[in-house]
Amino acid sequence: MQTKQYPFYLQATVILFGLILFVYVLSTLADILIPLAFAAFIAILLNRLVNRLQKIGVPRVLSIVISMLIAIVFIGGIFYFLSAQLASFGSTVPAMKSKFSQVVTDVQKFIFQHFGVDTQRQGKFIKDTVNNSKALVGQTINTVLGTLSLVFLIPVYVFLMLLYKTLIINFLFEVFSEENSARVAEILQETKAAIQSYIVGLLTETLIVAILNSAALLILGVPYAILLGVIGALLNMLPYIGGLIAIALPILMATVTKDGYTTQLLVIAAYLFIQFIDNNILVPKIVSSKVQINALISIIIVLLGGALWGISGMFLSIPFIAVLKIVFDRIDDLKPWGKLLGDNVPTRNIGQIWLRRRQRVSTPAQ
Repeated sequence: MQTKQYPFYLQATVILFGLILFVYVLSTLADILIPLAFAAFIAILLNRLVNRLQKIGVPRVLSIVISMLIAIVFIGGIFYFLSAQLASFGSTVPAMKSKFSQVVTDVQKFIFQHFGVDTQRQGKFIKDTVNNSKALVGQTINTVLGTLSLVFLIPVYVFLMLLYKTLIINFLFEVFSEENSARVAEILQETKAAIQSYIVGLLTETLIVAILNSAALLILGVPYAILLGVIGALLNMLPYIGGLIAIALPILMATVTKDGYTTQLLVIAAYLFIQFIDNNILVPKIVSSKVQINALISIIIVLLGGALWGISGMFLSIPFIAVLKIVFDRIDDLKPWGKLLGDNVPTRNIGQIWLRRRQRVSTPAQ
């Protein structure tokens, strides 16, 4: 029986409406799907430890609890360190506020001397900007509080996903036909390996970048070097965007605590050098060993993830697109999309090859 072929414009319309519906569902159910996505990644990461504990005779439920406790202690240790550093940072706020006011005054004088904008107009502009940003600040606070309330659901989701892992896997196998079982098993195995590799590599990269940032700031004598170095490394986890934001914090700290601009220039040079090491050595060797997505798609998907789910979407976008690439590479009709997402640049232009072949066929023999 011959399969009916629909016109291209009809197929494109159906695909477009499907994408619109898919994005609408992701946006509408963001508060539910974001913690589920994080829980799925954490469960995949802890699955290896759970399996090892089970192999030595630990019951499954106890293995899950022990693995989750280890993860909670690790994350809690990071938050305790940051909170302790922030507590000591708070004691110097009055002195920094005075220095910052002086810096603002100098900047206003510079603008007046070189651009002719008087201090009253500058003050009015700053005041209007602050008033306009109040609504944005309130919206951000509400978003943060809502996220924090959902964070408590993530451990519950992780526990249940690990507990019902076999049920979920069997469901995926039974949904597809028996002849596709080998392909489904391959996709699941590569997806698990890619996510584990990405998360472990990302944590390793973050640790190395935190050490490099802190060492550079300590050498330059920037106050709270370790705190700023760790925050910069955490922001660097946001692909392509976080590194730009992270460099502003030590520059601001150097501006309000030191005279002149030599330290700021040295901070910029040090962070650019660290970013060079990160982008050309750490990321290709540690993070991107399994997640092989080209830079163009990475930037686009990170920006789309940020527009859809905010910071959480920026973090989840890379492993999500990596899973899609694994699926695309295993389905014949979707292999071109998998090649588009990948970082293997072809050396030959297929269009030119086809055109030459057509010309040879159409050219009559002499």
